[in-house]
Amino acid sequence: MTDQILVSTDWLGAHLDDFNLRIVDIRGHVLPATEPPPHYFNHRSDYEASHIPGAVFVDWVYEITDPDDPRHAQIAKPERYAAVMRRLGIGSNTRVVAYDDAGGLFAARLWWSLKYYGHDQVVVLDGGWNKWTAEERPMTNAIPKIEPARFTPHANPALRRTSDDVLAALGSTTQLLDVRTRDEFTGKASRSKRKGHIPGAVNVPRQAMIAPDSTVLPREQLRQLFINAGIDESAPEIVTYCNGGVSASFGLMALHLAGFRSLANYDGSWKDWGNDDTKPIETDE
Repeated sequence: MTDQILVSTDWLGAHLDDFNLRIVDIRGHVLPATEPPPHYFNHRSDYEASHIPGAVFVDWVYEITDPDDPRHAQIAKPERYAAVMRRLGIGSNTRVVAYDDAGGLFAARLWWSLKYYGHDQVVVLDGGWNKWTAEERPMTNAIPKIEPARFTPHANPALRRTSDDVLAALGSTTQLLDVRTRDEFTGKASRSKRKGHIPGAVNVPRQAMIAPDSTVLPREQLRQLFINAGIDESAPEIVTYCNGGVSASFGLMALHLAGFRSLANYDGSWKDWGNDDTKPIETDE
């Protein structure tokens, strides 16, 4: 991973016309686990009404996910993912700036997924659409015409873990970070048939990593947040999980910002583990 992960609204405002820069709008929202499904939504209509000049839109719910996977939010297979990136005009040398209206949740998913498929030139707009509009920066409803680009995916298995990987690591010095809500972690709510968490996991809800202005907390605050929860920087690996790998991507990004390394995303997360009766669980109920 490259060191730069975030860019400011000031930076993007000064670089809107940069050659080979692709701004990607990936706005959307997720309903709480206590609400009836469906839980996942894109904000395509909001993009069509107004967006950052030059931005293209990607649907986090359907376009960069695998439609054949029952866990739904799983990363798209290489061919499907590459086709979306080509349509967006993202080639091997394109620098990508991702933004959303959810405190970086979906932008971090695009960041992780591009990293997973070997594209390192990607950053997240800190504060996203919320900060951009609060500062009354330029907006438009003009849909840009994009020339397709050549995107060749090269999956990096070091960034992704399966349920079998996690199961094999239980009881070892590998650490698990659950970024779901406290109610989901303790077993009061669940998006799967079983409630609780993976044995040995510690809980830092994603919302705790975000400041009131939708920016990510400063490095030292993030670091202290994770250390206070029990994350050990000497762990050989830290694996993040949530419900379907999306918030887990944000957790992985936040850990990286805080200076932790050897990080991976359990992409199946609780929708995988919680629906598998062969996997052990813990609950605080």
